Amino acid sequence: MKLVTILFLCSRLLLSLAQEESTEEIDCNDEDVFHAVEAALKKYNAGNQTGYQFVLYRVTEGTKMVGSDTFYSFKYQIKEGNCPVQSGLTWQDCDYKDAEEAATGECTATVGKSETEKFSVATQTCNITPGNGPILTAKYICPGCVHPIPLHSPELKPVLKHAVEHFNNHSTHSHLFALGKVEAAQRQMVAGLKYEITYSIVQTNCSKEQFLFLSPECKSLADGNVWKCSDNAFVDIKQNIADFSQDCNIYSGENLTQPLPEGCLGCLESVPVDSQELTEPLSHAIKKLNSEINHISYFKIDTVKKATSQVVAGMRYFIDFIARETNCSKANNMELGPDCEVKSSGNGLSCSADIYMRPWENKVEPTVKCQDIQVMMRRPPGFSPFRSVQVQEAKEGTTRPANACEYKGRRSGAESTPGREAESSHLAQ
Repeated sequence: MKLVTILFLCSRLLLSLAQEESTEEIDCNDEDVFHAVEAALKKYNAGNQTGYQFVLYRVTEGTKMVGSDTFYSFKYQIKEGNCPVQSGLTWQDCDYKDAEEAATGECTATVGKSETEKFSVATQTCNITPGNGPILTAKYICPGCVHPIPLHSPELKPVLKHAVEHFNNHSTHSHLFALGKVEAAQRQMVAGLKYEITYSIVQTNCSKEQFLFLSPECKSLADGNVWKCSDNAFVDIKQNIADFSQDCNIYSGENLTQPLPEGCLGCLESVPVDSQELTEPLSHAIKKLNSEINHISYFKIDTVKKATSQVVAGMRYFIDFIARETNCSKANNMELGPDCEVKSSGNGLSCSADIYMRPWENKVEPTVKCQDIQVMMRRPPGFSPFRSVQVQEAKEGTTRPANACEYKGRRSGAESTPGREAESSHLAQ
């Protein structure tokens, strides 16, 4: 009976993966895309006991789902290299074999990135075509890895039902709450199933004095309280919720001084890069950057490249921008002022900021990560070997997919020449 139950859980796991939803397309300039693909290719090469390592050719498509963990789902193409699997070298150290004798392949993988920046391969299927032979298929599934779940998956219903009942039974609010929107969900197979779910609940017109439980008469109130909850639930092999924890915070209603934005609660929304809405979060971002960077001069924001916002227990902004060195030194100035001007020969930084704001508590939590633009242009071999290809192009009898991320790190064995290795290792221009 236990074996049947385990097989049933595994089948549900595979079905969920097949239905996986995504939130955004991958960006070829995202370094995490390379690290995710690298983890998948290393996993494939490590599974081969004999033969030669495969080398990345290009990533043809992919999506990213962002939650408490980030998941990358993508397809990538590989070519057989000239390094034996037992050589101890990495695939970045290998050249492609001659085109006539090299095996080729295409892999489909799902790779998760945890909050500790660790990449783990959840699933992977590779179809390999030998130099002169039939297609071979290799599959890898990680039962204990964390997997994203489609937000409308039926398997979430009993956990969410339990979650809403738990809130209504334990909260001191005068009214019952109903499920709003599921924002993120993931699951891990342990000695059962462990779920992590983020969602919103909304106040209804049903008071606890008149209703013991939610009923069809209970309707969400447009001006009612909205709470955001993050739950952890453990479902044992008998499909019982054996352990449950809940953390909820209000982000609308009487305790919030600004009206709740219309539209999808909790969804990421684009913000125009010249919007006045970004003035305050950008000021927090550049202040955070200047307080942490070890540089004699202040930096100021030169260009905003992209911005999105999200309604959480407050507001959260995700902003990509370019910061440049100014003529104001930290030794002579207390802070970055309006008279500070960008130096024409100064350093430039490419930055990504995450600014969390709860104005009714005067709470701001900015996080800023930056890279020197000049260093990014001189990346070493294997650091981020992708480029964005915007057009279809026929090459070696194949068609390059639009927007593919291509690896330009190594030439084929027939083309490799001493002294050109460093050149070919850079991003294709």
